Amino acid sequence: MDLCQLCTQHDAMGGYLCPGCTKATHVRLEALPTLYRGLAPLLTPAVSVGQGRSGKGGPAPIPVTLDVLDIRGPGGMASLLESWVDAVRHERGRPEQPHTGSPDGRVSRATGDLLGHLPWIAVSWSEAGDFATEIRELARSVSSIIRPAAPTEQGTRIGRCPAVFDDGGVCGAVLRLAPGERVVTCSWCRTTYPPATWVGLKVLVDQDAAA
Repeated sequence: MDLCQLCTQHDAMGGYLCPGCTKATHVRLEALPTLYRGLAPLLTPAVSVGQGRSGKGGPAPIPVTLDVLDIRGPGGMASLLESWVDAVRHERGRPEQPHTGSPDGRVSRATGDLLGHLPWIAVSWSEAGDFATEIRELARSVSSIIRPAAPTEQGTRIGRCPAVFDDGGVCGAVLRLAPGERVVTCSWCRTTYPPATWVGLKVLVDQDAAA
């Protein structure tokens, strides 16, 4: 290996994640328990005038954000992190561990396990890129729920995504380079544009703008 699986840049260390992306993944893992706890207040039902049904006679609105329920409920963050723990332990020939306790405790224990395995993941595991990508998206998703980004924090607008689908259609979603990121990622089709492709990307974006 000579390319980082997360940022796709040259990695002189020859691992699956470059030192910069390994450090970033470490920071994101450390933050997940705090982010998870930060969602708890959002589970409190909002105060409403009506009770049981809406004023127009329809069903009452769901009082909490479904995204919060998805992350804190069964199959959410705790289960996702534990699935990565299980995968790593299986790959390394380690015995499985039961996943018990409160959801908060499970998240903390799973992130602690993954932090302990991270040096091995970065250097030796072929799934490192998928793992780091999912941790990045998870941290970003929870952060956006707790503190929605202001327009100025959404990143630099690049233009329209020129990715072509199998049926010949063009994606066309707005591309932004998020603050602190080194790779442009389309929020719709998930196509990535590392710095090495930016010259060609600019040509395509300019052609689209001219059209």
